[in-house]
Amino acid sequence: MELQPQAESVQAQPVKKSALLYKLKKNKLTMVGAVILGVIILAAVFAPVLTPYNPNMIDAANKFQGPSWSHWFGTDEVGRDIFTRILYGARLSLGLGIVAILIAAGIGLVIGTISGYFGGMIDQAIMRTMDMVLAFPTLILAMALAAALGPSIQNAMIAIALVKIPVYVRLARSETLSLRESLFVKSAQTFGIRPFRIIRKHIMPNSVSPVIIQGTLDVGDAILLIATLGFLGLGAQPPAPEWGAMISIGWKYLLDFWWYPTFPCLFLFLSAGALNLIGDGVRDVLDPRSSR
Repeated sequence: MELQPQAESVQAQPVKKSALLYKLKKNKLTMVGAVILGVIILAAVFAPVLTPYNPNMIDAANKFQGPSWSHWFGTDEVGRDIFTRILYGARLSLGLGIVAILIAAGIGLVIGTISGYFGGMIDQAIMRTMDMVLAFPTLILAMALAAALGPSIQNAMIAIALVKIPVYVRLARSETLSLRESLFVKSAQTFGIRPFRIIRKHIMPNSVSPVIIQGTLDVGDAILLIATLGFLGLGAQPPAPEWGAMISIGWKYLLDFWWYPTFPCLFLFLSAGALNLIGDGVRDVLDPRSSR
């Protein structure tokens, strides 16, 4: 009956949060990414305070107005304020990208640990299915799933989550294959603890670090995928202020009204770049092998 405390005592001790924050702060590029992303998130949260316009309000008399004090990023083809639409669009693009990766990482962690722990036919069936998904290019498969589910921002998020799951399954499985040979897992098995309890209490907590690292790196990619699906008409539908949908319409006017597609592209670039910088910093902190 004394197994559980003993088993848990031999597990790797988690790194203190203060130590993680200290290491992240020492990485200047990570802090630059955090500042950029923080400014964009705060601007999106306080959008009603920062701009007096409705993101979907049509003002045909002021269409295609250039950047000015009244319209910082100009207006679009129906007179909507582009700065306002970008701020409200950040809620969609950033929020749905993060949610998609959280769904993929959570499902992948569960499936991967089960596959690695039980092995045998269960492992073979799961991994061959994941290999089939990975055989298709991510964007092509996401497009096919989004088209099959129907064009909408929610379906685009689901499609991206589904195509990202195999990556996390493989990561969690590889960690589980080594962890199941560890002393604390062998001890738990000897004392008759049920497999799913071992997975939940011992395997998953020790497999989560590589999943977190991959997740921080994948959020930027997910945001780009959501924008791409929106650009292709498979994501957000008009008049939703989503960056990809704005670029899809705006690029047609690039030569005459450069500000229309430029500013959504700029915010998309800054968000994806900031998330990649943060992901690199998290990887350096949580994965000691990356600094060697």
